[in-house]
Amino acid sequence: MDEITSGRSVDIELGGQEVISIDLDNLDPNPEDVLDLLKEGQCKIWVWTKLAGEYWRRGHLDAAERIAQTAIETMQYNGASTALPPVYALLANIQMARARRAPKLILPDAQQDSLHGEKLKEEYYRDAVQYLNTSNKLVVESGENPGTFLFLTRGIQLLASRSLDDALRAFEGVLVEKPTNLVALLGKGRVLYTKRQYKEALRVFQDVLRYSPDCKPDPRIGIGLCLWAMDHKTKAKAAWQRSLEVNPGEWSAQLLLGLESINASKAEGISEEAKSQAFVVGAKMVERAFQANQRNASAANALCELFIRKGQHSRALKLAERTIQFADTLTLLTEGYIRAGRVSHSQGANQHSLRCYSAALEGQPKNTIAAIGMAQMQMQNDEMAAAIHTLDTLMQVPNQRSTEATVMLASLRAYPRPGISSSDLAQEKKRARELYDRALKGLELDDSRHGPSKASRNITDDIDMHIEIARLWQGESIDRVSKAFKDALRISETTGEADPRLVNNLGGLEHLEGRLSEARALYESALIKASQLPSNVSETMSTSMLYNLARAYEDQGDINLAKEAYDKLLSRHPEYVDAKVRQAQMLIDLNKVNEAHDILKQCLVSHPGNLNLRALYAHFLMQNVRINDYKTFREFVFNTLKDHDKYDVYSLCAAAWLHYFQARESRETSPKAIEDRKKNFQKSAELYDKALQIDPHCAYAAQGLAIITAEDALGTMYGALPGPTGDEAQKRNQNIREALDIFAKVRESIHDGCVYVNMGHCYYARDEFDRAIESYETASQRFYHGQNAGLLMCLCRSWYSKAIKDQSLVAMTSALRYAEQSYHIQPSDKVALYNIAMIQQKSAEMLFSIPPPKRTLKDLQRVIDQATHAQKLFASLANDKSHGLPYNRDIADQRRKYGDIMLRKADEHLVAQRKYEAQQLARIEAGRRKREDEKRRQEEEERVRLEELKLEAEKLAEERRIAREQAMEWTREVRMESDEERERRPKKPKKVKHEAPSGDESEPKKKRRGKLRRAGSDQGDEEQPVFSEEEELEKPAKKRPVKKRVVRDDDEEDANGPRKKQFKSKEVLSDTDDEMS
Repeated sequence: MDEITSGRSVDIELGGQEVISIDLDNLDPNPEDVLDLLKEGQCKIWVWTKLAGEYWRRGHLDAAERIAQTAIETMQYNGASTALPPVYALLANIQMARARRAPKLILPDAQQDSLHGEKLKEEYYRDAVQYLNTSNKLVVESGENPGTFLFLTRGIQLLASRSLDDALRAFEGVLVEKPTNLVALLGKGRVLYTKRQYKEALRVFQDVLRYSPDCKPDPRIGIGLCLWAMDHKTKAKAAWQRSLEVNPGEWSAQLLLGLESINASKAEGISEEAKSQAFVVGAKMVERAFQANQRNASAANALCELFIRKGQHSRALKLAERTIQFADTLTLLTEGYIRAGRVSHSQGANQHSLRCYSAALEGQPKNTIAAIGMAQMQMQNDEMAAAIHTLDTLMQVPNQRSTEATVMLASLRAYPRPGISSSDLAQEKKRARELYDRALKGLELDDSRHGPSKASRNITDDIDMHIEIARLWQGESIDRVSKAFKDALRISETTGEADPRLVNNLGGLEHLEGRLSEARALYESALIKASQLPSNVSETMSTSMLYNLARAYEDQGDINLAKEAYDKLLSRHPEYVDAKVRQAQMLIDLNKVNEAHDILKQCLVSHPGNLNLRALYAHFLMQNVRINDYKTFREFVFNTLKDHDKYDVYSLCAAAWLHYFQARESRETSPKAIEDRKKNFQKSAELYDKALQIDPHCAYAAQGLAIITAEDALGTMYGALPGPTGDEAQKRNQNIREALDIFAKVRESIHDGCVYVNMGHCYYARDEFDRAIESYETASQRFYHGQNAGLLMCLCRSWYSKAIKDQSLVAMTSALRYAEQSYHIQPSDKVALYNIAMIQQKSAEMLFSIPPPKRTLKDLQRVIDQATHAQKLFASLANDKSHGLPYNRDIADQRRKYGDIMLRKADEHLVAQRKYEAQQLARIEAGRRKREDEKRRQEEEERVRLEELKLEAEKLAEERRIAREQAMEWTREVRMESDEERERRPKKPKKVKHEAPSGDESEPKKKRRGKLRRAGSDQGDEEQPVFSEEEELEKPAKKRPVKKRVVRDDDEEDANGPRKKQFKSKEVLSDTDDEMS
């Protein structure tokens, strides 16, 4: 008979005579001898399972499985198949034990961790299910109870296959019968933890620890995991440390503590030494955990990251492949693929890296690192559109917020890609700006809530990102560009010496904003910083910086310093065209046109194909072109279009302007000349239209067409050219309205005064002189600083027309002021001189036509003096014998003669004005005297009335004084009589009070007396009433004095306001009334 002894052994009886004892603590790894004994002894099934279980417990799975299989064969041979369910359950457990160390998948292209030939985890689980099904089948056939072991095995198998609800029912079925079954409790705890029911799982693991402190697997691991998930990290760490103390060789506690220590090394607010120490401790513990169980995916994953940081790519790749093949969760599988992709990326194996990142995204499409890695690989393959699509897909996931991915996507959208149109590129830049704004605002929000983190600092301290943001805002917002460059400069200064290029860029922004002093200081600082760099780098940087500094000198008006800077720059680089161009412009400003012309021609010789230079030279010729002298300008412009670039927008606009200028200035009236004029207008419009086709945003071409439209150049110029005529006024208004619409749009693109000048012309043509003056004033003050003579004459013309329309001397004076300013700027301008004489004469003419009430003698005398001066000017202009005068001498002489005739009436107007103003002055004086007399009369009446009121008041005060004295006298007399009568009258018995003849004199009067006394006591220091209630009762009626009422001061107030409360017993004024007077 088989029996288990009290020790760790099993006795097997052989043939009833011999008993062999097998020591379970010293089992031979080779089970052949044990199998022979079991077969010979015809042992019961529990002996087989006991020995197989001991082999399994020691890790000899092959031996355990051999014993179980032999047991099945033996029992079937002996016809005892009904006893085999425990053996099949044991085989199922052995298969699940093998599955725990089997790979989840096998990589066909594994480079470092090849597992070809190994059996997959799923295959072991499938075998386990078959064994369990066979066991259940035998149990059903035998009709016996399946037993706890079978239920637990089924629960473990369901838990391994992620059938959590079925597994939980299996474990709870065991716990109903055996509430302290440790395996069932551990299984239930794992199910609850997997379902994220951490509190319930924690209680279950604590029950296991209470029932068996030495239980394996250690419940402290589960307790720590639950506490960690509930954010009790300190307690969780303590639980794992205790587990490691109890079981020093347990790998799970070492792994968890190692990961906790590595995470702690990333915390903010601790010293670098503490971070380093925590990382080293964590790395060692993770490595020990991996050595204890090299087929654990979590340990391999953590150790892989350490080797990636060390740069040991081969070992890191092997661990990443180990993680992928043994991962039992989707998160671990994804991280394994990501780390394999990172290693391959570092090694330059882009295709393998791309496959790894793609596999990671298939498992977790929301994984940010996988998406970023895949986008990087697509960028390496020059697939920018695919990279943008990958990141766009990631950002479209709800509640997905990754600052890194946002910044990367913004940078990709800002990058100009081949095949993208200009409009699409503008939209991409707009999206890039929005993405950068979103990322930076998100970082600011996170920093304000949780403080700045290392990840956020890595992004915000990226100089290249801020420079790219500046490029994106260039042309959109100078403020945003300046802010981005300032941020980049701040970061550059914190990391070391500031980058001179950033300082130079900031100087350029200040220069554009007109802050020349700040720009100059920044340029000088950039030059100093650049000079401290190596010579090859310094020379490249300092060239543009020196040019910018010279421009700042020039704009500040420091011509000498600017010239020195340009000369220094040209001594280093003689062919620096921009510096030569600025020298030429400085000479133009000094009216040294010929010298400037020579410099520009030298530049063209060395750089004939430079379109910017040719555009500048065309502008120079345009500014100096003369009527009937277009040859040089025409040849140069059309040579540019013919030999260099027929699609050059600037040259097309210049050619269009030339045709328009020729047509407008032509004064010939022959049929051929008129036809040529029309053709030039038509050609000008065609060239402007062609420029707009090439560049739809060319504002100058649009403005040229607007001018042609406003002047009806393609029609009859409102009757100036022959042709069919209709309603010219309606046509003019329509054309000018269309032109104004175009000018309003052009104004948003061109920062130039010419747009406002053209708008002023349109308003003037519509007789809207106020709006024309406003436009001219804006152009003059904002762009020309009041120094453009032509624009000043436009203002003069507008004010003159307004004065004529409104008959306003003020407007005429303004017109004269602008004409004089124009003449001051160009003293040789005969047109300005003629206009001054005309305005002065017209001022006198206008005032002469105005009746005296609407003018003053001062203004009249002034305009007469001006008209006298105008006579001298007209005489001078009429006698000028120069050729090509811009006015007609005969008309000037006629204006002089007209002025002589007009001034003959000057004295008459002066006499009339003096007479009128004298009459007005006399009338005003008479009115003033009348008002003064009336004022004196009213003052006298007021004085008399006040004196009468004063006398009445004095009289009334005297009457009141007499009344008070009389009342006081009466009061003293009455008091003396009362005292005498009281002394003569005997005292009455007390009972008389009850025999009062009248009820009104008893109790009610006592109450009334009490009230009077209380009222008297409330008066404090004031004098008491003359009569008390008791005295009034004792007085005979015939002796009562007649009631007299004296008017008090209060009675006057009662007429206008509420009267004060009075006692009926007080019939005369007391002494206290004196205080009220």
